[in-house]
Amino acid sequence: MSEKILAVVGGGQMGRALVVGMLASDVITPNQVHLVEPSELSLAWWRENQPDIKTMDLPAAVSPADAVLLAVKPDVIAQVAKQKTRFWSGKLVISIAAGIGLEPLCGWLGHRRVVRVMPNTPCLVGAGASAYCCGSDVTDLDRAWIQSALDSVGLAVEVEDRQMDAVTGLSGSGPAYVCMMIEALADGGVLAGLPRSLAMRLATQTVFGTAKMIAETKQHPGELKDAVASPGGTTIAAISVLEQNGLRGALVKAVAASAKRSRELGGNQ
Repeated sequence: MSEKILAVVGGGQMGRALVVGMLASDVITPNQVHLVEPSELSLAWWRENQPDIKTMDLPAAVSPADAVLLAVKPDVIAQVAKQKTRFWSGKLVISIAAGIGLEPLCGWLGHRRVVRVMPNTPCLVGAGASAYCCGSDVTDLDRAWIQSALDSVGLAVEVEDRQMDAVTGLSGSGPAYVCMMIEALADGGVLAGLPRSLAMRLATQTVFGTAKMIAETKQHPGELKDAVASPGGTTIAAISVLEQNGLRGALVKAVAASAKRSRELGGNQ
């Protein structure tokens, strides 16, 4: 899609993470982006941090675009997508609205050259985990561009539409779970006597380093956990407390609850 125009409808947190990540990876340049964002607060961020990106209304942004990124919330995407079908004709349309499946999207837009994407906020630092599924009119070139664009900001996998709610629960909402874990680990460090700033640095690096080790060694997390937990030692004592307090079960239930909510959002359309 080199030198072509991408209309970005919605410049909130997720749209910002994806677009800024793509800009940082040189997949697109600021002059290829047309932004539609009604919120003055959000616009202020873009004007300060990405002043070369043009902002305009929906018809002006979409009409010359080759592709459109719909980065609006699930409760307003129908209202946006149902606007004059000629806006969307012939364009690759990419939606990141949680819970909204391909069938309603294609119905609202009037064609099937539609891609549903579930990215996550680490796209902003090139470490995202994104999944996507494609409508029947998405071309091989479209698919290759989507894969390349999402790969440029982290890991990208193609899945079936029916799997996207589970993806939402796991990697879409997952950064929030990990942030809570890091915050809690740092709190534990403070309780044990460390300064807050040092505890946060150590907690963050521990989570980062462990994830990197799992990704690079391909070892099962259980193996790596067992390697740390020596008999009668400090780690197994801590693991016992985590098991007693239901850490695993809480995380499993969190993913399932997020996936369920994603399905509910889709059913409300």
